[in-house]
Amino acid sequence: MDIELSTIHARSPHPQDATLTSMAAADHAKGAGYRIESHPAEGSQSTHVASPQTTFAASTPASRRKARIQFATVCWALFLAGWNDASTGPLLPRIQSVYHVGFAVVSLIFVFNCVGFVTGAAANVWLTDRLGFGTVMVIGSLSQIVGYALEAPAPPFPIFVLGYAINGFGLSLQNAGANSFVASLKENTSTKLGILHAMYGTGAFASPLVATQFSQMSHWSFHYLVSLGIALFNTASLVAVFRFKAQDACLEEIGQAPSQDNTDDGTHNSNKYKQIFRLRTVHLMAFFILIYVGVEVTLGGWIVTYAIQLRGGGPSSGYISSGFFGGLTLGRVGLLWVNQKVGERRAIFIYGILAIALELVIWLVPSLVGGGIAVAFVGVLLGPIYPIVMNQAGLVLPPWLLSGCIGWIAGFGQAGSAFLPFLTGALAAKVGIKSLQPLLVSMMGLMVMLWALVPSSQRRED
Repeated sequence: MDIELSTIHARSPHPQDATLTSMAAADHAKGAGYRIESHPAEGSQSTHVASPQTTFAASTPASRRKARIQFATVCWALFLAGWNDASTGPLLPRIQSVYHVGFAVVSLIFVFNCVGFVTGAAANVWLTDRLGFGTVMVIGSLSQIVGYALEAPAPPFPIFVLGYAINGFGLSLQNAGANSFVASLKENTSTKLGILHAMYGTGAFASPLVATQFSQMSHWSFHYLVSLGIALFNTASLVAVFRFKAQDACLEEIGQAPSQDNTDDGTHNSNKYKQIFRLRTVHLMAFFILIYVGVEVTLGGWIVTYAIQLRGGGPSSGYISSGFFGGLTLGRVGLLWVNQKVGERRAIFIYGILAIALELVIWLVPSLVGGGIAVAFVGVLLGPIYPIVMNQAGLVLPPWLLSGCIGWIAGFGQAGSAFLPFLTGALAAKVGIKSLQPLLVSMMGLMVMLWALVPSSQRRED
């Protein structure tokens, strides 16, 4: 259903009433995203509201259903991202034994993954401007299919880690696109971002349950066939729902007009990279997310090796990783009311400090069960942080650069899921896995300090 606002004439013998009528019509048109033009009144009898440049679907049951389908589709893409990130931890000891490599060499998995993430983050703005949101999301999902296809047969180690690089490229594109799309929604943005990243946590919770079982089988690498199946379904969903369309076209389908500030006028579109990289807030948020994602994936991954070697855990220690990501999921939904009560900015400081305290318990108290419970609670506290940052980005960054900025923040930040785990492996090769907890505590402290440098959010005017 399309709606066009044609010229409205206020026909009233009372000039004051005519003025009020025209003002109400103008306010209604402005709220719907129309451009308002004023024309001289003829004998105070008429006021004109110009018709819009384009039409778009109104909010109808069909458009609301379409909106739910679109949201579910990007949630599935984030489910796959969580599934991918949490798979490696339980498989690490088996990968080391199969390929006969130590901590430093096995950490090349994370190095190649990092290369893929950073490449995807750098290419995202250029690709999205030229190909559109829907096409770039499909390219990202196809890259994951290629990556899992390379990893599934347990090929020689160089090919195996190449699969991680290709996978990282695809994940970076999808992570950036999904965050940008949901942050651009006008209704319940904060809640939807929380649900989106809860789906990441759900994938990360489920993956170690499966990966732990495969790690004890002779065909351990067949875990990547399961991942391949999820990626195939993800690709089919993205093609069917978004149909290679640009983001604004997808938003129009659900009754949301593009913000006038988002409209390309040639000025905003030129040198977009230069405009984005001039923004200090973008860099602060990008480095904050890099540290945050690094802490999240390092703890969820290396905690399995830590529990086995220093706390006497067995092969089932992989379930500790599931506990962490389960807590992450719970925190992203269950603490939404806390975020609203204390304020999102203040909430990050509270969660960060409490997480550091619990991490000290894991470090200093030599208990397998107690440590496992503490890890789950750390997950609960870390859970809400990522969606809060994405919501704050939507409030403080220029609207016409929002998609590119969030794409860079999410893509560059995702490199933390490779960089910090690699750093952990390099340190473990030198001094042992006992270095994990001091590294995590220091990184959490750095994360809190970086957040203090991010400007307080002021809601932008659309």
